[in-house]
Formats: sequence, structure tokens, C-alpha cells
Amino acid sequence: MTAILQASNLNKTFGAVTAAKDINVAVAKNEIVGIIGANGAGKTTFVNMVTGWLPPTSGTVRFDGKDITGLAPRRITRLGICRSFQVAQVFMTATVFDNLMIALGIADSHGLGVLRPLRLTEREARAEAILRRYQIYDYRDQVASTLSQGIRKLLDIAMAMVAQPKILLLDEPTSGISVEEKFGLMDIVMSALKEDGVTVLFVEHDMEIVERYVGRVLAFYQGEIICDAPPGEALVDPKVIEFVIGDEPQGQMMRDRAAANRPPAERLEAGQGETRDA
Repeated sequence: MTAILQASNLNKTFGAVTAAKDINVAVAKNEIVGIIGANGAGKTTFVNMVTGWLPPTSGTVRFDGKDITGLAPRRITRLGICRSFQVAQVFMTATVFDNLMIALGIADSHGLGVLRPLRLTEREARAEAILRRYQIYDYRDQVASTLSQGIRKLLDIAMAMVAQPKILLLDEPTSGISVEEKFGLMDIVMSALKEDGVTVLFVEHDMEIVERYVGRVLAFYQGEIICDAPPGEALVDPKVIEFVIGDEPQGQMMRDRAAANRPPAERLEAGQGETRDA
């Protein structure tokens, strides 16, 4: 596997507190990776080190073969790694269209681009296309503060994508979204990102979302990766169930699934399953 992103021996400490310990991850181009873990497990610390918001205490991060360890977030964004945040980072008093125009203007503001006016016919056409791709064109002239949480999330992700990154990191894309909305929102997002050929890593607490959309799971606990596997394996892993999913209703669902996947002899030994008289 040729890695587009590689973290090697990443560590992060805050005084006596270890937030990340010996993280080694290689992500291939076009992979979709889910990052799971309880609050404080190290997920956000890992994402922040990759995106430059937090310098590692030791270790390296390489992107597309280049060492980006400790670079400023803006430089990392320019290289091709973008992110969205759990709380949508949009201009609340601007319309949806103007939010995209501002994002496009910022993305273009390097070199002589800083001298270009914000409203250009070509830029407006790009904004219109993005609105349609993320299915928010109907909200084009609506002020961001009046949007539902789901539409605001779509706008935030669309704004993160205007720089045409190679990697996008999403921080809890379904946080605050209703059960009825979450799959529809993720269908729109993942379809658009797949069309653009983007490698995706996203932090998520909803195991149904993880199970449906990712090809690989990184499970964090106390700053370490305790499982790195496809979702079918990771979500029934005993350590993941104990330390990540826990006693939540989804945890019981995963425990039941793990039990159902045991060989018959193990289920009988555990007192599960049916027995028949000879």
C-alpha cells in the first residue's frame, strides 16, 4: 500500500498527561477511515496533530511523501489536507451563497489571487456548482443562522472542499443531527467526496454511521489505537466493545452481534443458543 498519509510514532504529552502514545497509522489514497473512541480517548488530538493545530511532542506526519510535522494549519491546508469541525464554522450573518464565495476567495488568496475581486463570474459559477453537488441550492439566499443543523453541516463541509483537498478530516459530521436526517446527510456527503476522489477520515460516535460508511476503523483508548480493522471486525472486538462502545444501546447491539458470530461450541459454553435432546 502506498500511503497518502502516514503517522509514525506520534506522541503528545501535556505535562504528566499523555494524550497520544505511539500512534502508527498509514492511510491509502481513497480510503474512508472512521475514528472512534470515548471522550478524551485521543481522537481529536490525533486529528489536530495531522492538521497542524497541535504539534506532536515526538514522531512524524507525512503527507504525499512530504514531512508536514509541526507545519502551521494554513500551510497544511494549502498542501491538500482540509477539515471540518464538530460545530459548523460558517459566517452566520451571511447567506449560503456568500459563505461559499468567501470560502472560494480565501482558497484563491495566494500569490496574485489576493488582488482579485471577490465576485467573479468564474467563481460564482463554481459556487453554484458546489451548492448543487451538496444539495443545498434551495438555501442559496438564506442566511446561515436560520439554517437547520443538518443544512449548516452540509454548508460547512462544502466550504471545506472548495480548496479541492486530497484528504478531508470530518469531526463528528452527524453530531446534533436527527436520526431521520443522518443517513441522508451522509449519503450526500460521501457521494460528493467519492466523486471528487478524496481520502476521508472522520471522527464519529454513531456506530451505525461508522458501520455503514467506512472501510476501516481506528479505535482509540487512553491515547492509543487499540484496534485497526474493517468495521465488521472492529465493532465486535471485545476491547472496542468494552472501552469504546460501552453500555450504550449500540454497545448491546454489537455485543449481541459478536455473540451471534461465535462458533456454536463457544456459544454453548457461554450458555447461549439452543440445545436439543438426543
